[in-house]
Amino acid sequence: MMQTSVAKLNPAVFYPSAAVIFILSAFAVFLPDTAKNLFTNIQGSIVENASWFYVLSVAIILLSVIFLGVSRYGDIKLGPDHSVPKYNRVTWFSMLFSAGMGIGLMFFGVAEPVMHFLSPPTASPASLEAVREAMLMTFFHWGLHAWAIYAVVALMLAFFAYRHNLPLTLRSALYPLFGDKIYGPLGHAVDIFAVIGTVFGVATSLGFGAAQVNSGLNYLYDLPVSLNIQIGIISVITLMAVVSVASGLDKGIKILSELNMLLAVGLVILMLALGSTVFLLEAFLQNTGAYLSDLVRNTFNLFAYEKTDWIGGWTIFYWGWWLAWAPFVGLFIAKISRGRTIREFIVGVLLVPTTFTFLWMTVFGNSAIDMIFNQGMTELGQAVQQDTASALFQFLQQFPMANLLSGIAILMVVIFFVTSADSGSLVVDMLCSNGKNNTPLWQRIFWASLAGVVAITLMLAGGLEALQTMTIASALPFTIVLMLGLTGLFKALRIDVYKRDSLTAAGAAHGLSATNQDWRQHLSNIIEFPERKQVASFLQETVRPALTDVASEMEKKGLSAEISEPQEQAILLTVMHGDEIDFTYGVYCQQHSQPDFVDTENSNYYRAEVYLREGGQNYDLMGWTKLEVINDILEQYQKHLHFLQLLK
Repeated sequence: MMQTSVAKLNPAVFYPSAAVIFILSAFAVFLPDTAKNLFTNIQGSIVENASWFYVLSVAIILLSVIFLGVSRYGDIKLGPDHSVPKYNRVTWFSMLFSAGMGIGLMFFGVAEPVMHFLSPPTASPASLEAVREAMLMTFFHWGLHAWAIYAVVALMLAFFAYRHNLPLTLRSALYPLFGDKIYGPLGHAVDIFAVIGTVFGVATSLGFGAAQVNSGLNYLYDLPVSLNIQIGIISVITLMAVVSVASGLDKGIKILSELNMLLAVGLVILMLALGSTVFLLEAFLQNTGAYLSDLVRNTFNLFAYEKTDWIGGWTIFYWGWWLAWAPFVGLFIAKISRGRTIREFIVGVLLVPTTFTFLWMTVFGNSAIDMIFNQGMTELGQAVQQDTASALFQFLQQFPMANLLSGIAILMVVIFFVTSADSGSLVVDMLCSNGKNNTPLWQRIFWASLAGVVAITLMLAGGLEALQTMTIASALPFTIVLMLGLTGLFKALRIDVYKRDSLTAAGAAHGLSATNQDWRQHLSNIIEFPERKQVASFLQETVRPALTDVASEMEKKGLSAEISEPQEQAILLTVMHGDEIDFTYGVYCQQHSQPDFVDTENSNYYRAEVYLREGGQNYDLMGWTKLEVINDILEQYQKHLHFLQLLK
């Protein structure tokens, strides 16, 4: 049933979140050095004592996501069985990629491979082995592990929200373990944590990203690099985000994401054409092969026998950053993924973005290393080490049409930031509104504006770096929550598979009922295409009496049953089973397009379709007798009892 009323604000999440954001921001503003030292010490302690936990947790996440994609669980839909995706695959991929790490590729596409090349974990700096190791570690940090973290959070949220009608907020991931307690202080605390992490994550990205836009404008238009200009850039990006969020998901984020994806693909193709095309394609395949062949070893490599600060400065930093961003990105991906099967979801979220990321890092990273290693452009390496924000633009200056390339890059950075701020405000607004997004406009504008205000305030006070460190340190408690949620997800998926097995074992109810009809009447029902009023009449004259009789008889047997109308021209029977899963059997009037061979003025016809707890069952009751409808209800109820038996 479509919800037309405006979603209510959840004060238990909204006000504490806003208060904590204000307190932590004030701490970073008025005591920036103290805040930085405190959060740095916390992060340092985590790296020293909990690196093994990060590494183990991320490995479990990746293995779990791969298993879900190839197992029988992959056939389960993120939504009712009859649901279909709202967005086509190109739009879907563009939106999840823009929110996920598009901005990171712009910032680190050149900088990270060059930094690894000049300071590798084990190889000699600036050597041939350092070239291989630089690309291998870049792929490792930006590959399957990062997207698996996003995928598992999004999968948990989408599964419980769309398949089990729980709120589309982080608390729902804990429902299989804690039940209705998620609606109390426990759930509020989890959602508050997600709100704070999202706001500070977007704010710190806005702050540090403004420096990259400033560097690009400096190269193109000699605009000075200054704090005032960067504050102006944040203000403009925030204003654009406010306009985008006011336009809604299907206009603002969707259009911007598709535009940026088009620009990203175009820029990669252009760089391939302008650079060493054959070399880059060969390097892409070789880098990918090296990454896959060393995946297990690198996943569990903690440098236990060769103590180094490198793992804390890079791998653990990245794992913490991806985990800290996972509530935000995961919830946004879940929001746009309703109706896809788990297998399709995992392929789309895990493999497609990873492949494009690898191609991007090869085109930009390998080209930059080649300039330094083979062409003697050592000044590029020095520039990257001095200012990572300008790395991309200094790299682009080495190509023809440098100003055009830099202009495209600046436009992409700006749009990526707008989509991050826009999607971030959407996510926070949903977390503060019980998972709903049909909220008042002022709430969306408030959160979109707050991230910009926090970023500007902290930049002026020099406290932005402290908040970034705090955000990454917050990944540790979230990882514990994530491990609990993953346990609950497998528990819920097992129940879902049992339900499907019980339906299969009991046989097709509609097929059994149909055999009781006279075959001529059966044929007549098949080839007729009734109007809405005929189906509405059938629901009231045949279906309702059948459901009423069954409910009455169940009441006599000591069961609790009720009849309801969840929406216009729909009737639902619910049989309550206490602490166990209730049985629902509904009949809905559904519109369909007429086949082309039907000679009629109407373009649509209607069916009386059966809906269970799992969604639409794709069969039509029109023309059935009251007794046949009752038999169908009992067949489905028998399957439900068989399902409950399997859970014992």
